[in-house]
Amino acid sequence: MRAKPFEHRPGQTMALMAEPDVELLAETLVAFANSDGGTILIGVDENGQATGMVYADEVEGVLRAAVQECRPPVEVRWHQAAAEDGLAFAIVVPRSPELHSLADGRVLVRAGAENRPLSGDQIRQLAATKSTGDFEAEVAPGATRQDFDDEVIAEFIEKWELRQRREWTRSVDELLLEVGALDEDGRPTIAGVLLFARNPQAFLPQSALTFVKFVGSQPRGEMGQPGYGRREEIGGPLARIIQRTWEVVGEEMRTGAVVTGLVREERTEYPVAAVREALVNAVAHRDYRLGGRRIEVRMFSDRMEIISPGGLPGFITLDNIVEEHFSRNPRIVNGLYQWGYIEELGLGIDLMIEEMVRAGHPPPKFKDTPYSFTVTLYNVRERPPVPAWTRTMNERQARALAYIQQHGRITSREYQNLCPDVSAETLRLDMVDLVERGVLLKVGDKKGTYYILK
Repeated sequence: MRAKPFEHRPGQTMALMAEPDVELLAETLVAFANSDGGTILIGVDENGQATGMVYADEVEGVLRAAVQECRPPVEVRWHQAAAEDGLAFAIVVPRSPELHSLADGRVLVRAGAENRPLSGDQIRQLAATKSTGDFEAEVAPGATRQDFDDEVIAEFIEKWELRQRREWTRSVDELLLEVGALDEDGRPTIAGVLLFARNPQAFLPQSALTFVKFVGSQPRGEMGQPGYGRREEIGGPLARIIQRTWEVVGEEMRTGAVVTGLVREERTEYPVAAVREALVNAVAHRDYRLGGRRIEVRMFSDRMEIISPGGLPGFITLDNIVEEHFSRNPRIVNGLYQWGYIEELGLGIDLMIEEMVRAGHPPPKFKDTPYSFTVTLYNVRERPPVPAWTRTMNERQARALAYIQQHGRITSREYQNLCPDVSAETLRLDMVDLVERGVLLKVGDKKGTYYILK
């Protein structure tokens, strides 16, 4: 009997290989080590099915040869992965603080489901990032295991089990060690404090978030005084910061209605998914080494700015931000992924752009400086010449509905001016039809009559 299919597919932190291959394995080891780390399933085809054709001694030999092709060697651990026949194996590659290359000099990173070579400039950028060390993996000064919140940990384990589709059967601290929240000696790491401490800001004051809602489009009012109407300082572990900030943003976002055919659809000021991605990205990828600066979410009348301390990480630039992926804080990213705040690793920017454009907004604007990264979402929708909900109307009715959408109402005289070559009776019947179909509402009587969207 063949093993059941694995619930995995190739991606940012997962690779599948039906058969062991020294060259491909070496490339993937280097790519994972230089990126966010990952797992390589050997003996599993592209459909997630164990092939039943791979054995432990073969995997060990190929792995040894592949590691020798890496400069410096990549540290890995491997174990049996198939639950039934024992014919598939998992090679776990942690993210490395060193820059790795292949014997032929190529430096690769993981980009989605591919191993991608870097250019000379990108290699120099990545090397500079590696040299700063892995701050989130450092021990948090003064923190102890007792500073962790058991309720937050229990919630995380529940989410982890849902994501992994299996129960965690070992101790809580073993899971905390596995996700990088504790070191080998049981001491809390920076990532652990940020994810699970009752009060992370006692150790990292800069980890809080500041929300400000401004009345107009500028930070200052007409007389030079502060122009904000609401300001909140939001703290706690990262999952709580995301949750509370999202609640506050939701309270401040305007909502409206769009009519598609005869269906009224509520629509928020900004696409929900785009705001969520911008917020989660800011929390997950900020540089937590930078003291004195917090993430800022600024809402203006015409835009929202999400400002994250720390420039773009690794080899990421504004030119390749859509295609490439590199996490400054892979343990934090993984924690938020297990929590469900990140749906799929490496796709946040793509989703943000797609959601904004789909909603009729301009694409997000990105600004990168050495000490901050800003995402700006504009709430100005580009008005189509003929709204989507007029497709079932005749041309005259579509013109009238577009006029109402722009001006809020239309009178019989205004409709006549839009269609000067059409009889008054025909235009009256057009309005009667739209009223009977529930699209328009007739207001007033005789010469004072006008029509609005129902």
